[in-house]
Amino acid sequence: MPDRAFQPGFRFSAMDAAVLFIGGGACVYTMPIDWWFGIAIAFVVLHFFIFCNVLRMSRSLELVWAGAFAGMVIMAISFGFLTWPLVLAISLVVTLAVAVIELRRPSYHGVGWRRVNPRLPEWWKAAAGREGRN
Repeated sequence: MPDRAFQPGFRFSAMDAAVLFIGGGACVYTMPIDWWFGIAIAFVVLHFFIFCNVLRMSRSLELVWAGAFAGMVIMAISFGFLTWPLVLAISLVVTLAVAVIELRRPSYHGVGWRRVNPRLPEWWKAAAGREGRN
């Protein structure tokens, strides 16, 4: 971490814009073919934006959400066990759960970090010090 600057809060890059643009295009292209699949693409792209740019979520929690979503999509598409509305509803519950977990971490550095995690600068300095000793 010593080589990374302390830059908490919202972020947005050209890569983020490209993902949003391509994802939006995929959604628009897919919706006339399969409305629910188009909604699912938009849902995933929106989560990418929220997790990466707004909440700045840790990779492990992103992977928990992605695994849960992918598993439910497989159950919906391959086995017809779940419906798309149910997949999206359960995914929203998982979204809320991982967001709450992230907001409670001492490393939270997304939007609103000053209010949610005012001790972040001290945590960052301590974490950078630990990295320098390894």
